[in-house]
Amino acid sequence: MPQAPDALLPAPELSAPIGPGNVRREGHSKVTGNALYSVEYQPDQIGATEPILYGAAVLSTIARGRIAAIDTKNAQAMPGVRLVLTADNVPRQSPWGPLNAPVRFARSQPVFFDRTVRYFGEPVAFVVADTFENATAAADLVSVRYEPLDASIVLKESGGINPAPLHGGKSADSRTGNFDEAFAQSPHQIDVRYDTPYQNHAAMELQGSLAHWKDGKLTVYAPAQIPDAMQEGLAATFGLPKDRVRVVARLIGGGFGGKLPYFSDSVACAIASRILKQPVKFSFTRQQMFTATTHRPAVLHHVRIGVGADGHIHALAHDVVSQTASFDNYLDGDTMGAKGLYRADAIQTTQRIARLDLPRSDSMRSPGDASGTLALESGIDEAARLCGLDPVEFRLRNDTQINPSTGQPFSSRHLAECLRQGAEKFGWSTRRKRREGEWLIGYGVAAAMRDNMLRPSSAEVTLAPDGVLVARLAMTDPGTGSITVLSQIASEAMGIPLDRVTVLIGDTDFPPTAGSGGSFGAESAGSALYEACVALRGALQSKAEVAAGTHLHFADGALIAGDRRYPLGRLVGAAGLTVQGHTAPGMEAKRYAEATFGAHFVEVAVNAVTGEMRCRRMLGAFAAGRILNARTARSQALGGMIWGLSSALIEGNVVDPRGQFVMRDLANYHVPIMADVGAIDVMLLPEIEPVANPIGIKGIGEVGINGAGAAIANAIFDACGVRVRSFPITLDKLLPGLPTLT
Repeated sequence: MPQAPDALLPAPELSAPIGPGNVRREGHSKVTGNALYSVEYQPDQIGATEPILYGAAVLSTIARGRIAAIDTKNAQAMPGVRLVLTADNVPRQSPWGPLNAPVRFARSQPVFFDRTVRYFGEPVAFVVADTFENATAAADLVSVRYEPLDASIVLKESGGINPAPLHGGKSADSRTGNFDEAFAQSPHQIDVRYDTPYQNHAAMELQGSLAHWKDGKLTVYAPAQIPDAMQEGLAATFGLPKDRVRVVARLIGGGFGGKLPYFSDSVACAIASRILKQPVKFSFTRQQMFTATTHRPAVLHHVRIGVGADGHIHALAHDVVSQTASFDNYLDGDTMGAKGLYRADAIQTTQRIARLDLPRSDSMRSPGDASGTLALESGIDEAARLCGLDPVEFRLRNDTQINPSTGQPFSSRHLAECLRQGAEKFGWSTRRKRREGEWLIGYGVAAAMRDNMLRPSSAEVTLAPDGVLVARLAMTDPGTGSITVLSQIASEAMGIPLDRVTVLIGDTDFPPTAGSGGSFGAESAGSALYEACVALRGALQSKAEVAAGTHLHFADGALIAGDRRYPLGRLVGAAGLTVQGHTAPGMEAKRYAEATFGAHFVEVAVNAVTGEMRCRRMLGAFAAGRILNARTARSQALGGMIWGLSSALIEGNVVDPRGQFVMRDLANYHVPIMADVGAIDVMLLPEIEPVANPIGIKGIGEVGINGAGAAIANAIFDACGVRVRSFPITLDKLLPGLPTLT
């Protein structure tokens, strides 16, 4: 904990390890329809005097080639059409990239900058009109003739390249010990291959933007998970100073990593708005979202595990090949679990990328870890069964308090407690394989891990004369509860009632933060806000001028000094008081390994006649540091677990011979509904992270998906004896191996 200026004024204490379940502060406005999202703003709400114009996109219909000709005459002749942007008339922009930008979400992203087609569904034209209907009708009349080239669209294990040259020489591999020797000498050996599919973002809010130029400054309203990165990227694209670009992202209707990058909607709207001197808005359709934005890459996994006669892992290898776009260098990071979940004498991981003529792959909830643990934790289950050990016992036997790949001690690691307490609550020891008519019942378990990351962030707090505290920071809330937990931090740190705290977020005019993503959002922004409150407490203490040796604390909107009470509003005077706080990783990040841990337990039923699979029960047990808000944390964990179920049984996309994703809407791209979920529960173990940050928390947004799908796959094997290694597990993959009922 940081120290206050006076030793008699201790640093603010926050809630117990499991905090109260406060309802979301923005919840009422959302459910009543009063919440405003990026493309819903009207002219008076953005300071515009002109009407808003509407855009519509034309997307390519080949996977690779060039535009031989593009005819816009019919589109331009349509009623209300003001502009048709193509490679023939788009203003100059900076080149795409660079590949090795410190923040890949801040790269320059020009639109229509040449006639090359890089993937099916790439935007090739943008129509702007006075109404949505006119823009959409005109876009249908843009005629494009292509010269197609042979495209590479199939992911192959032999097609991977070492990503190191594309990442500034940074190695994507790791080696501890001699894997080949340790594996060869292991009496029990697992050598298996898994594959995990493409997944597409299906957040309720579509990707869309509203751009407006005023007094030489560009303002873009967009669902940006990291507004500061988008600001930097747009500034780079247009060759502008950062202070001439503002990004506003007050509310986001679901992010999950799909809104960490910014996309052509923002760039095209900004160009059109500058040319036409009016605000321009545009949203991709649901069908366009499947190609014009990013997706989770398909991955090929090779897992090898060597185990000794005592059940200890001697050798562990996880080698992967994942898709990236032909012009990009995205690496999903599927081997993180192999490098940190279990002790082993030798660990080897390799990552290769396959540059295919497909849309950009990028972050999707727990990027890398989600698909990586599907393979790894299935392999761990196979190894446990080969050794004749209970899958829970096998994991406990190979637990470690030292990161096996780096040698760093974990700052806090309660995976064993998650396994033990989860097993007890689930009834793991009393489980038994059984048959209920045509239904075969089985049980599965898997471990979960997600690296914990603190990112540089800042915050500003203002205490007004009426005692109201206003916090400002460029954090975002993609439905995770950021506004609520930040309000709680400020309320508890300052001793001010929650209803007297206002948190303003989602604006690059506010102090910069890491944004929301990677499970680093609440930790980074929350720590910055906490530090701002510490600075405010110190300033208020100085203003009170209390006698030396007096015990001080903050409560009920006042500074309590002995038996005297100083209302905070009076201390700041008529002008109020504003201070800032900042946080960044310290030496602890080099001394310790930091991660969130959990364990999943599942009961499934498999119909031996039809192959139908039902998830009857799911339990997730998680140790995620101090839980600021039990309600929002539980919601995050539940959402991750349901996504894990989706990955195991339902969700995935494939590419047709043209290079187009086959499923392109929610009628065909299947995700779970409530009838698919069954009984589901979450355990949040009391834990306070001792070194990562001053508020003792860890990320929880992504650990819930890690391992959940593997637990289901392991339970299916337990039920029917069929091990499916290609996800999702569908009827056609399961039926051929099902036993015949007698």
